[in-house]
Amino acid sequence: MFPQLDRRRFLHVAASAAATSTLAPRIGAAGQFTGKIKKAVKYHMITEKLSVMDKFKMLKEIGFDGVEPRTRDAIDHHSEMVKASEATGIKVHGVVNSSSPAIKEVIDAAKAVGATSVLLVVPTNAKGSYLANYKERQELIRSAVPHAEKQNIKLLIENVWASFLIEPLSMARFVDELDSPMVGVYFDVGNNIRWGYAGHWIEALGKRIGKLDIKEYSRKLQVEEGLRAGFNVEIGEGSVDWKRVRDELAKIDFEGWATAEVRGGDRKRLADIAARMDNVLDL
Repeated sequence: MFPQLDRRRFLHVAASAAATSTLAPRIGAAGQFTGKIKKAVKYHMITEKLSVMDKFKMLKEIGFDGVEPRTRDAIDHHSEMVKASEATGIKVHGVVNSSSPAIKEVIDAAKAVGATSVLLVVPTNAKGSYLANYKERQELIRSAVPHAEKQNIKLLIENVWASFLIEPLSMARFVDELDSPMVGVYFDVGNNIRWGYAGHWIEALGKRIGKLDIKEYSRKLQVEEGLRAGFNVEIGEGSVDWKRVRDELAKIDFEGWATAEVRGGDRKRLADIAARMDNVLDL
């Protein structure tokens, strides 16, 4: 269920849903995180066959503030993204690198498109040593820190389903041992629900959290249909306790980017995602 809405917002959403079968963008009084959290989508979620410029224009019209491309898109469409960002005000706030070891090159790609971060994933090595993998991945990231400092690009590690760093204190320790203000956490609100609770993660990670990925997860579907099926639920309709998420974000005075990472689509689909983000994050 969605967090409780005030009567005016409820009537507005209900009327819009009846007319369009999607949630409408929030209209009216500012929410708890209005002006504090900026919302974005992953670039690959935009499925309409449009130019880069027209994709950015659409995001602006829908109500998004930014976009986050994968490394290949950031490199291949560099000049178009820079022009589209300047023309529309839609920021390319980060670049998704995943687990590629070419971190320094991605830092440069992020800098070139005006981003402030690179998203990193720390994978596991099921047949190898846990401790060796832990140290090797730290060394890989540590070797890129001086370049990140030079380019002023944050290296943010995402909590993912890699069977590695799957609880918040382990993630906090991994980051703290790197001992750099340029290294932090890209906290995915939905990815942790398989093992725990988003509010606990935010409490434990605190100021280490640099940015947020927004998705949902249903423990009911996990039990009934399998682990991956848990993601087959819309934002605000699963097992994430969004009120607790907001409460914990408020305690750490979080301000910054929240990026949807769910099934994408056309304008109508993206508008629905924007409205759901407004609702669960109280924007």
